[in-house]
Amino acid sequence: MNISLRKFTAADIPDKIRWINDESNNTFLHYELPLEKEKTQRWFEVIKDRADRYDAVIEADGVSVGVIGLLNIDIVNLKAEFYITLGEASYKRKGISYIASQQLLKYAFETLGLNKVYLNADADNIAACNLYEKLNFKCEGIFKEDMMHRGKMIDRKRYAILNKEWICVSKNEDI
Repeated sequence: MNISLRKFTAADIPDKIRWINDESNNTFLHYELPLEKEKTQRWFEVIKDRADRYDAVIEADGVSVGVIGLLNIDIVNLKAEFYITLGEASYKRKGISYIASQQLLKYAFETLGLNKVYLNADADNIAACNLYEKLNFKCEGIFKEDMMHRGKMIDRKRYAILNKEWICVSKNEDI
């Protein structure tokens, strides 16, 4: 299967709305739900040309299957925040998120020249935490009762990977 990333466009808005509003995808997402077309279009107009973020679509054999990107790109401190959502159920558990994540990390470290990519994940999101650990992200700590989500306080894990740690992983991976 050929996995690739391409820049998110206005034409991708309907897919994003469908993926994020799907209950099987949004258990651990922190969006104001449901996503609405008009609000999402306004969001896109605001973010589409911002230099402090990179939003992409994951494609598997030419089919759009999810979104991935970097937020808060900080070229002074050489870091950015990672996100990913694989939206198409039939494409899950096929290694697509891993390959797409490797491609995004390559972009972050080699093209943007970042030193660190980080994220916060719900501690109960076992599948995501397993993905991050397989990618060589390190858990830097746990934020106990860090945020209110769906009526209860949840713990969150802080993960990060440094450029030098990714290089070690990438030498052994076919990306």
